[in-house]
Amino acid sequence: MAIARDRHSTPRNSAFRTNAIPSQFARIENSGRLGEEAPSAATATEDFDKRLVKDSFAHLMTNSDWAMEYLYARLFVQNPELRALFPLAMSHTRVATFEMLARLIWSLDDAGATEQLLGQLARDHRKFGVKDQHHKPFFDALLATAEHVIGPGWTPEVGAAWRSGLGYFAAVMSAAASADAKGQPAWWVGEIVQHDQRTPTVAVLTIRPDQPLSYRPGQYIPVQVPRWPRIWRNYSIANAPRENGLIDIHVRAVPGGMVSTALVSHCGTGDMVMLGAARGELAVPADPALDLVCVAGGTGLAPIKAIIEAVVGTTLQGRRRDVALYAGARRSQDLYDMRDLETLRLAYPSLTLIPVAERELEFAGQVGRVPEVAKKHASFRNTEVYISGPASMISATVRALSGRVPANRIHHDSLDLLKAASRSSAVQRHGGILGTD
Repeated sequence: MAIARDRHSTPRNSAFRTNAIPSQFARIENSGRLGEEAPSAATATEDFDKRLVKDSFAHLMTNSDWAMEYLYARLFVQNPELRALFPLAMSHTRVATFEMLARLIWSLDDAGATEQLLGQLARDHRKFGVKDQHHKPFFDALLATAEHVIGPGWTPEVGAAWRSGLGYFAAVMSAAASADAKGQPAWWVGEIVQHDQRTPTVAVLTIRPDQPLSYRPGQYIPVQVPRWPRIWRNYSIANAPRENGLIDIHVRAVPGGMVSTALVSHCGTGDMVMLGAARGELAVPADPALDLVCVAGGTGLAPIKAIIEAVVGTTLQGRRRDVALYAGARRSQDLYDMRDLETLRLAYPSLTLIPVAERELEFAGQVGRVPEVAKKHASFRNTEVYISGPASMISATVRALSGRVPANRIHHDSLDLLKAASRSSAVQRHGGILGTD
């Protein structure tokens, strides 16, 4: 696949560019199918015995590791062509698969939640190269696994419930993926046009997608680097949408983090990355009468910065919202974006910038843990609160503000997803049922 490049761009590390775009990401739609088609959304139904499925799923929970090993062994023996969609090391993929299965099974009593989860899975898995014809082999292997693990408890009624349920799962995912494919590509090829090393472990990357990539301020995108194919890591976009389509991401290299280390230390201007569709629920507050208090920890600053930029852009022609930003880090040298934030403050005087260092008594800004410092904010009247950072910091901030701010005015990404991402950053596990590390 040919990639248009700026004639002045030169990769810093040519070895990094070798086989830059993995073959599974060629923009060619495969019209063939493996086995029978999954039921269509029109013929599948959620009317199956959910209680039988939930009760029998408990058998899989007693030894989930063994169940997932059996599942993937059966899948790859019967469909060896699917092995290329997965990483060489499967241990973390198996754990992620079971966690997602559990979420699905326990959501069955809420049809809306189940369909939302299945739809998101289908949309997310497009970037892995998963297509409609891949759903049936996986669900066939899952059905066989359930029968094998449940053993004597596998009655005709249980089997019928599982077959109907999995047919329903496949149909909803197929319909969601098909609808998503009409609106946007499965992935984007992005060129790094600027690599700004802010600290030894933090870099700010500016990326040019090869096609328009739509997003809302506050959302994140999955990123894959060529040296680690089939491994994706989510990074928040750190700017409001620009006319030129460029996006910024803030990356901290974490110990053992293959993707983050590659982005910070092993790539530069002119290198290519793969990008997935934007996801996330954080959004700019719609009520122009409300002010903002923002609390950011570390590179959690990125989505907060995008939201503030959007507020600045929308309020320049109307009422100026007051915005207070508490930017926290362990030490002052870890506050990597102060120069850009100060430029933003000068352009928008209604922005108050409060840097916070946890472990520096001589720091000119605020000293202490950012949740406790933010708790002392003068007033939260007519204010929306946005929090971004590690899951533990978000939880601590929510607790600190619970007595002063109504719960419906505190906004942050899902703590369950953030905790899963935290585990992923340590072991580089990404994906879901059909996904990969």
